[in-house]
Amino acid sequence: MQIRDLPYADPGTPDVRSGTWFLVWLGRRQLGGQLRSLAWGLLHYAGIAGLPFGIGLAVQAVVDRDGGRLGLAGVLLVVFGIAIAAGDTMLHRTAVTNWITAAARVQQLLSRKTAELGSVLTRRVAAGEVVAVSTGDVEKIGWFVEALSRFAASVLVLVAICAGLLVYQPALGAVVAVGLPVLALAVLPLLPRATRRADEQREKAGRATELASDTVAGLRVLRGIGGEELFLNRYRAASQDVRGAAVRSARMWALISAVQVVLPGLLLIAVVVYGARLALDGRITVGELVTVYGAVALAHHPLRTVEEIAMAFAFSRPSAKRAARVLALARTTTATGTGDEGGELQASGDLYDPLTGVRAPAGLFTAVVCGDPDAAGRLADRLGGHPADPGPEHASVLLGGVPLDALPLEAARTAVLVQDKDPVLLSGTLRELLDVPASGAVRAGDALAAARCEDVLDALAQASVDTGGDPMRTRITERGRSLSGGQRQRLALARSLVADPEVLVLDEPTSAVDAHTETRVAAGIAGLRAGATTVVLASSPLLLDRADRVVLVHDGAAVAVGTHRELLAREPRYRAVVTRETDEELAAVPAPGDALEADALEALEGESA
Repeated sequence: MQIRDLPYADPGTPDVRSGTWFLVWLGRRQLGGQLRSLAWGLLHYAGIAGLPFGIGLAVQAVVDRDGGRLGLAGVLLVVFGIAIAAGDTMLHRTAVTNWITAAARVQQLLSRKTAELGSVLTRRVAAGEVVAVSTGDVEKIGWFVEALSRFAASVLVLVAICAGLLVYQPALGAVVAVGLPVLALAVLPLLPRATRRADEQREKAGRATELASDTVAGLRVLRGIGGEELFLNRYRAASQDVRGAAVRSARMWALISAVQVVLPGLLLIAVVVYGARLALDGRITVGELVTVYGAVALAHHPLRTVEEIAMAFAFSRPSAKRAARVLALARTTTATGTGDEGGELQASGDLYDPLTGVRAPAGLFTAVVCGDPDAAGRLADRLGGHPADPGPEHASVLLGGVPLDALPLEAARTAVLVQDKDPVLLSGTLRELLDVPASGAVRAGDALAAARCEDVLDALAQASVDTGGDPMRTRITERGRSLSGGQRQRLALARSLVADPEVLVLDEPTSAVDAHTETRVAAGIAGLRAGATTVVLASSPLLLDRADRVVLVHDGAAVAVGTHRELLAREPRYRAVVTRETDEELAAVPAPGDALEADALEALEGESA
């Protein structure tokens, strides 16, 4: 895989059992690049290992006044120099390629998972952790993957040096053959503590990033309540925790680096002292002493990769663990219902949630009333195929009898669109904001009119200094921060209406607008979506009165169904949510089994049948 071939057509299915298994899987997927990098690494390190032999041969040729051997030594040095230059250049190219392609694979996997889970991702994983995984963690994972091949090449060359010196000069070679493995393994006792401190640093850095992300997202609210200083102090404390953890981690890596410098120096001293005695005794030549000395001195270069791979693993393992945790998330619930067994599944018809009993008949405007806003948000996610807690006990939502989880992701997203209560507006022009995958049946102007965005268009027209007053060409800042909450909400609603999905689920689409605007928006939704399946989770009478049918959800189950006025007349729990009745008035709610409860359940059972 080359950089020019990115992105991957299919990044693969990762092994997310643990961070270590994820790193192993990445290494296997990069096998071709790893082998190329290994080959160039062997050439590079072999050239370095061969230099002492050429130098020793040249020194001995000068001592013996042998011109022929001196010329041969010169040729060998040129060959080794070329090998070092070519190997180093290509090793760098292949290593960087491995790094970038591995990082790109992880980013594609994260992007695919984000698209699969949608807004539910940040409900299962903190937004700061997602940011940390997709930025710094990706780089650290790529670092470990590319360092693997250089580490393997270094180990093979070190083994070759030890074996070669044993053959070339057994007396000194035995010292080196014992010393080099000791040097390579000397840092192992220090690695567990270094790894723990690196894990602690990454964990605290992730918490600080999460805190910063949450603070920025809620900055407007913090300013409104005067909480900037409180959160600033919290971030300062978190930042100091990260700094302290980084210092403690750096101390361990400094100790490991010191070991990697001191021990090779001691081995070099031992070789020189012992070799000098052997040379004085005439047991070895001066050239052989220079060769062994040079081999030990230059072995320090491949030895450094042992420290690097240990550091890369220590830093990448917690990063890989967090990436694996995100990638292990799934949208799948228990698929109930059969659907079209004979061929490709087709989903069209009523939207039904077997967990709560909520049913939205095809072509009707259905409103769902929940007393708990959080429960309403979870129900909206479920109706879109994004349950917060998937599992065997949470059956999949059915569309026309077909489980959404049984549909391909693209088909499920096309069929059901969910707009949550805090929609995000991406930066760009208004035309780009409304340029979304759509059926083409709804024009942008009609959607903006239905969402009652006239004041938004006027404001954008006044701000469009360079576009001749064209609001469609006016740029909207990131997350629409230059707009009010109600304006952002209505633009997001217009975007959803333009998409024109088969089923549109809206969670509190008018919570940030005044009553007059809410009435007009409710009429706009009902008019534009006439004949299409629309589900609105709300408790506003202005919206509920526009619905064809209203479902009351109480304690996680649908307990009553009817029109807004019918439920006001016969269902006290519905009145309690919609009209905000007092606790004293709620005391008169009939117990289960009373006539009102029986009527509601009978209506629901008739629907299910």
